[in-house]
Amino acid sequence: MAKSLIIVESPSKARTITKYLGKKYNVIASVGHVKDLPASKLGVDIENNFEPDYTTIKGKAKVLTEIKKAAKSADAIFLGPDPDREGEAIAWHIARELSGDRENVYRVLFHEITEKAIKEALKSPSRIDMHKVNAQQARRILDRIVGYKLSPLLWDKVRRGLSAGRVQSVAVRLICDLEREIEQFVSEEYWSVHAKVKGEVPPPFEIKLIKCRNEEIQIPNQAEAERIKTALSGCDYIVKSIERKERKKNPLPPFTTSKLQQEAARRLRFTAKKTMVIAQQLYEGLEIGEEGPAGLITYMRTDSVRVSKDAQAEARGYIKRNIGSEYLPDRAVEYKNKKGIQDAHEAIRPTSASRTPEMIKNHVDKDTYNLYKLIWNRFIACQMSPAILDTTTVDIEAGDYLLRAAGSVIKFAGFMKLYEEARDESEPVPEGEEGIIPALREGERLGLLGIEPRQHFTQPPARYTEATLIKELEEKGIGRPSTYAAILSTIQDRKYAEKREGKFYPTELGILVNDLLVKHFQELIDVTFTAKMEEELDEIEEGRHEWTEAVGDFYRPFSQHLEKAQKEMRNVKKEETPTDITCEKCGGKMVIKWGKLGYFLACSAYPECKNTTEFKRREDGSIEVVREEGTGESCPACGSPMVIKSGRFGKFLACSGYPACKTTKPLTTGVKCPEPGCTGEITEKRSKRGKVFYSCTRYPDCKFATWDKPLSQPCPQCGAPFLVEKRRRGGESQRACVRKGCGYKEE
Repeated sequence: MAKSLIIVESPSKARTITKYLGKKYNVIASVGHVKDLPASKLGVDIENNFEPDYTTIKGKAKVLTEIKKAAKSADAIFLGPDPDREGEAIAWHIARELSGDRENVYRVLFHEITEKAIKEALKSPSRIDMHKVNAQQARRILDRIVGYKLSPLLWDKVRRGLSAGRVQSVAVRLICDLEREIEQFVSEEYWSVHAKVKGEVPPPFEIKLIKCRNEEIQIPNQAEAERIKTALSGCDYIVKSIERKERKKNPLPPFTTSKLQQEAARRLRFTAKKTMVIAQQLYEGLEIGEEGPAGLITYMRTDSVRVSKDAQAEARGYIKRNIGSEYLPDRAVEYKNKKGIQDAHEAIRPTSASRTPEMIKNHVDKDTYNLYKLIWNRFIACQMSPAILDTTTVDIEAGDYLLRAAGSVIKFAGFMKLYEEARDESEPVPEGEEGIIPALREGERLGLLGIEPRQHFTQPPARYTEATLIKELEEKGIGRPSTYAAILSTIQDRKYAEKREGKFYPTELGILVNDLLVKHFQELIDVTFTAKMEEELDEIEEGRHEWTEAVGDFYRPFSQHLEKAQKEMRNVKKEETPTDITCEKCGGKMVIKWGKLGYFLACSAYPECKNTTEFKRREDGSIEVVREEGTGESCPACGSPMVIKSGRFGKFLACSGYPACKTTKPLTTGVKCPEPGCTGEITEKRSKRGKVFYSCTRYPDCKFATWDKPLSQPCPQCGAPFLVEKRRRGGESQRACVRKGCGYKEE
């Protein structure tokens, strides 16, 4: 008896669907895309209306053969890749391989991997949506044109191996522009004056000076602050007015893709990439004990906040039974999408409200549990009653001055019993939520407990975190939520930006490439232009714009800019900036050059003299040679002093007799490797993404490695040979023992 064939993207999704459908269906995974533009050439016929030349992806020929074999005996073929543009393109490529004009080839959309959703989708299959396919083709071809045309220009002018991307370059520009804004920021001093007072009813509370003679007060320096302090010290403090308001705080909508990425970054310290990897697993299905594989959340790539009636009803039932009927509003809470939002999918929510985080806790790892809990809590909270806060604002007169206290008390927790959104580090506490104010009455005389002037300085804008950069990209319409994880990973992989303590900094390479692109391809990396391109891709998906026309409109001016840049862009590789620094080896003058690791000093007499050294710039713009640090150690090959140098993967020891002697050694921490029987030492290294880690000098024979810095200090509690330094948020560090069961820690 012939079976129906279902083709999905991932093996985990295939396993989950097989569990729900049984032996009536044969479910095969394509494992992502099966065809793409060739890796070795442009693969786009510019002269022939941008005709793409698709080839089978390396390693996917076997998968296609299996799919074709299974399709021959199938009575119906259901193409079920993810319900988005990429999924539609995968379905289209597979259909073409199966001779797509066959009547028994259908497209099915699985918005959640549950038995009910899968069976309903199979009851109402559709055909491939060519508008979606064309939107994907347009994006892929635009990105290929930029990558294949622009990257070789950067190889020629800056360094081999560089890449440029249509969207990634705009993200780098945002980071570079912000860094320049920070560098140019001039901090200004200002002061505030606070008083601590007490009323007839405890506790004491703090008030802040806001006006003098009914005008907003500004205190520029300490002298003025001290003068005001003296004046306030002799005043009576009288409650002038009390304003009490009951304020409703409504629950937030369930997660969209970008909001999930932002909140996971704030609360869980997840990268966008990590969030999407875990969310994909939750969507496709995980083993949940005796239940077996189960899809735990709806599709995780969505801009919509819409929730189905069934899901609303299930959430409301859970709230009434388990949280309390007082937390349940009279009717289901509806959320409106912003104008222009694609509404093909629901918001991200659990597939079953009754499957609580605690029910899966023992079957998944900690990170998966935490992300599921975040999604589950936000969804249940979105159907709960508003919180009610009593806010109080108290104005206090003291002579010519007016001081104010503001605070709030939660009268009814509502949805906040379950969930409240985290704030970005740079986001201030909302006015009225600063603290608690005791019961007061108008005309009441307050007792003064103390006055404290406080010095402040205006702060530059905060650098982007993963959360705030995603927020900025979304607000400016750059890319799409489904691409944010890839964008943030790519700009770090390409060494255009790096994260330090969770914040993005542009690298020297990133600033250089950005400046070149801004000068010669202003439109390409213009925020508004890039956002407009995203709108055009949406129009293609909606059938309101021809994809070849959109690509052509982009390509014509781009090719003109490219031709001009090939002639006019500065060749950084060949530039030599003279300095007055003398070469210590031949007496010639050193020049600034650009190399694989950035700018460096080289002798102008090259190739006769190959002396090079590092330098750093002073605040006034002048340069200073970074002298090689001696170690007191001699080269084992030639006896010359060994010096500390910096390389691609961190610092190392090198012979000072280079290039005549090329001996190098790893720079160790002085800590012996803890592995039993190992004679190696722990050395500092850098990963390919530039992150520092520590491993044994005898690698690969010994594979000991740790992210925490080893310290040559034995544990005072258990005697372990060394402690490690753990870095925490805010820059604080903690020393800790790594031996299991010890638990020793010190600040």
